[in-house]
Amino acid sequence: MVFSELNINTPLLNALSDIGYEYPTPIQKEAFSVVLSGKDMVGIAQTGTGKTFAYLLPILKQHKYSDQRTPRILIVVPTRELVLQVVKEAKSLTEYMNIRIAGVYGGTNINTQKQMVYDGLDLLVATPGRLIDLTLTGILRLKTIQKLVIDEVDEMLNLGFRAQLINIMDLLPKKRQNLMFSATLSEDVELLINDFFFEPTKIEIAAHGTPLEQIIQQAYDVPNFNTKVNLLEILLSDNETLSKVLVFVGNKKLADRLHEHLVEKFPDQIGVIHSNKSQNYRINALKNFEDGIHRVLISTDIMARGLDITDVTHVINFDTPSVPGDYLHRIGRTGRADKTGVAITFINEAEKAYQIEIEKTMKKVIPMVDLPEHMEISNVFTEEERPSLHDKNYLKTPSLKHSKGAFQEKKEKNQKVNSGSPARKRKHKKGKSAKGRKRV
Repeated sequence: MVFSELNINTPLLNALSDIGYEYPTPIQKEAFSVVLSGKDMVGIAQTGTGKTFAYLLPILKQHKYSDQRTPRILIVVPTRELVLQVVKEAKSLTEYMNIRIAGVYGGTNINTQKQMVYDGLDLLVATPGRLIDLTLTGILRLKTIQKLVIDEVDEMLNLGFRAQLINIMDLLPKKRQNLMFSATLSEDVELLINDFFFEPTKIEIAAHGTPLEQIIQQAYDVPNFNTKVNLLEILLSDNETLSKVLVFVGNKKLADRLHEHLVEKFPDQIGVIHSNKSQNYRINALKNFEDGIHRVLISTDIMARGLDITDVTHVINFDTPSVPGDYLHRIGRTGRADKTGVAITFINEAEKAYQIEIEKTMKKVIPMVDLPEHMEISNVFTEEERPSLHDKNYLKTPSLKHSKGAFQEKKEKNQKVNSGSPARKRKHKKGKSAKGRKRV
């Protein structure tokens, strides 16, 4: 099937042709008629299967020109990066249409965004926090919203946006179409659907936990941070095979530390991105990676959700994620658009429990690979890797073999009872107080 068979209008077909898209993905085919029908819908599909176009194409097909200033389409996403991506994709599809599109997010000047909203919009893409901020100013009104899309809703709930999402729902008109797209469907997501959706059609393209078949998975048994760095440096030395690499780490501090290690050996090749970086820094880091200026991008899980970076050859999990869903989202950054990708995971002793849960979720074993010959195995553990005192008993347990218990009988010379001096006894007998006695 090609896009023209979906009854897509000419402006959209021309835009799809310009960007080189000819064949719809399964989620795009299944969702198209449901969205056009006006029913509420929940779309569950693996990451990298084109969920963004799955809701944009039918929504944009139904769009009609209007000069009203308040938006009619609202798309809510969890991160600033995803706002920028959805806006970019929406604009690429509307090259031959007259539609006003904008994105709003935190960490930047709200006054600029207020002016943009005031000037008039048709389609608004927003993060939950900034969306509520703009409604509180009175500039943004949501009573004209006809279609609500919540993208990556499970990640929004993981990031603590549940209260904001409920507030947003309360601000919207009751008569609207609700669309939800995600790679996973958790109990919290089900509750949200039950509370705010009306008899939604559920489209599930692939069962939760099933990785993309075109991703080759492998893992190394690596004891600690320093050895992981040594292994990563060896792997990255093959710059022809590993030509575009995403390296995922567990936290912001570790991302910066790893970046400091790698830039010495690979100058001008390594970028880093996490939520402590400024908005401009993050935008530039993504652009440098997308454009090939940087061959490697070190990231926290901020990059694991929704972002579509083209032609990522390898995903390397420097840390094994503790949640199986996070692992699936990470490796889904490669092997996209029917291309083969490679996902490599470094696993230390503490992370083996995570590996078991990941394999159980996938119903598939991650093949283990031998470490390269002559690779240096470090015996130095970082402060975070050392067990804390409450985790480990560093003191030997005393032997009870010859113990006489906690209380032992005193030797004869220590059994005397101190009954006080004779002088003090006489004073007590006379009722005198020792209160005024001079201290020496």
